[in-house]
Parts: sequence; structure tokens; C-alpha cells
Amino acid sequence: MKRRTFLKAGIGLGSAAVLGGLYAWQIEPYWLEFVKLPMPIKNLPQELIGKKLVQISDIHVGNRFSHHYLVDSFFKAQELDPDWVVYTGDFTHFEDSEQYEQLSKVMKSATKGKIGTFASMGNHDYGHGWSMPEVADETQSILEKSGIQTLRDEKQNSEGLMIYGLEDLWGTNFNPKKVMETWNPDEASIALCHNPDVCDLEVWNGFDSWILAGHTHGGQVKPPFLPAPILPVKNRRYSQGKIDFDDGRTLYINRALGHLVPLRVNVRPEITVFTLAQA
Repeated sequence: MKRRTFLKAGIGLGSAAVLGGLYAWQIEPYWLEFVKLPMPIKNLPQELIGKKLVQISDIHVGNRFSHHYLVDSFFKAQELDPDWVVYTGDFTHFEDSEQYEQLSKVMKSATKGKIGTFASMGNHDYGHGWSMPEVADETQSILEKSGIQTLRDEKQNSEGLMIYGLEDLWGTNFNPKKVMETWNPDEASIALCHNPDVCDLEVWNGFDSWILAGHTHGGQVKPPFLPAPILPVKNRRYSQGKIDFDDGRTLYINRALGHLVPLRVNVRPEITVFTLAQA
């Protein structure tokens, strides 16, 4: 190969690498996708058919990226006029008490549902090593002041839709059996559960409806036509999107709105918009 040809090839490859890096760092992490899906639910009251439920997950308020992106995304989601909004954990990337102030400020603009707004907790909401329950308690307090009801192994009847919120699998208070034992198969129900690995535990008591989760971020980096190489779950099946189980449960894993590190390839950030239907 001639020297000039070699240099041109090198410059071309270098430019492609720089452009690819800029895309993964500055473009895709903020290229929000609204994923729209039907949500068929057994025993759904007639008056709830066609109602809209929005899922937001893993906002990771902290010092890693601009909060303006989160606030702008909340405003875009609010324009959809949702009936319910559910947040499935990891509200902060906790370093110290500064995140409390940051979260309070960001959640003043949080997307809210006309009927109700609910949340479950994530592992990062338990601070360092997921071992600081006081961080989870303060996070809950901030959410409640922002008009978001936090369900910690609890359930809430929201105008005919029973919403179960499970504590985080890696947190200090995980004990979902007590609330799942109250599940009634004659009610319309959904569950919020940050870590999808909980789906493999013997805690569901016959529950056969939708489980909304987050946690994985879809891996954030996914080679074309290949699975994501890094996933924070035991079950590698749990990457992103909709997964049907043989027992009647349907898992949906949101790819996350925020990120621990603002780097994404083939895994755009997501807000999910479900339209309720009779199963």
C-alpha cells in the first residue's frame, strides 16, 4: 500500500472512530424514544379501557449529566396527558446529601398522571452498597412531597386498577411476599418491580398480569444483531422490552431515561406509553 493511501485510510478510520464516539456520548444518550404498546389486563373495568399509563425508569439524578435533559423529557411525557404515571426506581445516582437537593429540584417538573402517580424503589435509592435505608426513606419523602406515592411492598387501588409496588431486590427491605399474598385474581392488577430478576423468585402467589421493571438500561451498549454484553441481572434473558411467561405474567423492561454513564449504542433512552385494554 502506498504511503498516501495508507494515510488516507488511517485518517478515515480515525474520523469514523471520533464521530462514533461523539454519537455514543453526545447524541444517543439524549435521543429519547417513546415506545407505545397495548396493555391487555384481565378484569379491567370498562371505564378504564383506553386509559393511558406511562412508565419512566432509572432517571439517576446526580452529577453525571445535565438535569435539563430529564426535565425536558418530563415535559414531553406530560404532553401525552397520561392517566397514570409509574416510576420504577433508581431516582438518584447517590454520592452524598447533595442528591437530595438535586432530586427535589428535578421532581418539581415530574410527569404526573391525572388519576395517579406511583413509584417503586431501585437499588441506587439505597445509597452506597445498597445498604443505606435512610437514603431510601429520604428519597421516598422527596417523592411524596412531589406528589408521587411510593409503594414499598405495598399496593394501592387506583380507581379500579390495583397497583403493587415491590421493594428493590438488592435493598435492605425486600420482602414482597407479604403484599403478594393479598393478590386477588378477580382484580385488575399490575406490579412495579425495579429489578427483573425478581420474576424468577417464588413470591408471586399466582399473579398473572403485567410486571413493569427497569434496572438493566438495556445494557446501554449493544452490538448490532448481538445481545448486550453487560447486564446487571442473573437472568440474561432480562435485557429490555416485553417478555411473556407461560404462567400468564408479562414482564416489560424499560431501557431507562437516565444513565449512570452517558454512553449508549443501539439502546436509546425510553419512556413507555401503555394503552390499557381488556385481556
